[in-house]
Amino acid sequence: ELLEVVGKGGGENAISRHTLRNKKLFVRERLKLLLDDESFLELSPLAGLSLPYGDVPAAGCLTGIGRICGVWCVFVANDATVKGGTIYPIGVKKQLRAQEIALQNRLVAVYLVDSGGAFLPLQSELFPDKLHGGRIFYNEAIISAMKIPQVAVVCGSCVAGGAYVPTMAEEAVIVDQIGTLFLAGPPLVRAATGEYVSPEDLGGAKLHSRVSGCSDHFASSEKEAYECVRNIISTLNYEPLPEEVVEHDSPLYSSDELLGLAPRDYRCTLPVKLILSRLLDGSRFQEFKADYGTTLVTGFGHVEGHLVGVVASNGELSHDAALKGSHFVQLCSHRGIPILFFQNTAPHAAEPTSVSQAEAHSNRLKAQASMMAAVACAAVPKITIVIGGCFGSESYAMCGRSFSPNFLFLWPNARVALVDSRHLSTIPQTGDSDCTDGSELKHLKQKLEEESSAFYSSARLWDDGVILPQSTRKV
Repeated sequence: ELLEVVGKGGGENAISRHTLRNKKLFVRERLKLLLDDESFLELSPLAGLSLPYGDVPAAGCLTGIGRICGVWCVFVANDATVKGGTIYPIGVKKQLRAQEIALQNRLVAVYLVDSGGAFLPLQSELFPDKLHGGRIFYNEAIISAMKIPQVAVVCGSCVAGGAYVPTMAEEAVIVDQIGTLFLAGPPLVRAATGEYVSPEDLGGAKLHSRVSGCSDHFASSEKEAYECVRNIISTLNYEPLPEEVVEHDSPLYSSDELLGLAPRDYRCTLPVKLILSRLLDGSRFQEFKADYGTTLVTGFGHVEGHLVGVVASNGELSHDAALKGSHFVQLCSHRGIPILFFQNTAPHAAEPTSVSQAEAHSNRLKAQASMMAAVACAAVPKITIVIGGCFGSESYAMCGRSFSPNFLFLWPNARVALVDSRHLSTIPQTGDSDCTDGSELKHLKQKLEEESSAFYSSARLWDDGVILPQSTRKV
């Protein structure tokens, strides 16, 4: 239901204004004309959904990964049905994440620019700081310096800071009659000089293709523009990744059964091998240290023919489990094997009440610290899936967001928080002196419950998207 809401952009009125009055294609139609096939992974589609920006339904831009002419590309496409493509703080964060993926994976960056620039009332949240809007242009320069191609299409308004996106790309296409590019539009020209000038005369396709040279290609229609982009990609001399036809088996059990295995109760843990048997090729799993530290499952398997190391929560991350995890992660790093982390941390035991318990607690912390160091330093791709509860320090050892996995996805039932709200003290039932504390504790529990949901996380771009359990192999 939430993805359906996001798919409607700024709503029916905004879409009709965009497509009928302004004769522009909807953002997802643009991508269909660009892409080779349907294998498009939209990143963080729920970003901005519940943020306090009034009636803004989403981030105002769509990001994703797909193929053009066999070459994998990262896409940043403004959705002008959302406040004219105006850039909000979450939109900046979303674009920066897409550029990070382009840099990390050396993927061609394609920008579809249709934006009214920054949302001025929130300028302090999206302009001055290191990871605000200006970082987009800094990243463009760095990406080019790394010889990663960038291509842009001006397929609508391209105003203010947004004007630097196409001009800093290696090649830019502008669409006649709908594409305009300028730092300050006609209203500001009139305010400053009293001169009346049309958007087309001030910064239209003909001007930038024939006079300023800001655009490298003139397109008479959007369809022609996207054909032009495909032609550009085909001449980049950028080798597409070899499509190895690797024979692989499907899991022995249906992936649809993952819907019934997704944990709903976080007070206990689920035998994680039930989940792995529905994700790995042929349900084959070569376990490592099977009988030691059994609250963490480690081993090797294949996904769609690709060899991976698996580190999966199977209960509380004990001292032995953390040592095993550290050992296995180092093995994968030495062998150059990507690692898949499956997070479902069990509730912590009660705090130590004796010296011996305190010593055991300290030893466990040291072992977890060792695993954190191994995870942080492992120089291999890391992909994290939160399949259940993810609480406290165990989220670090299991490669949570702060440990920079290449990608991090959540199942809809996932919960991510410092503590499980159920671990807070019980609310006092009687006694006048406890009334205030009780109401505060109840409020805190409600707040923790709300802020730990998968949708709260994804709306703030703390992950790369909420995915359905049965889609995990494909993603």
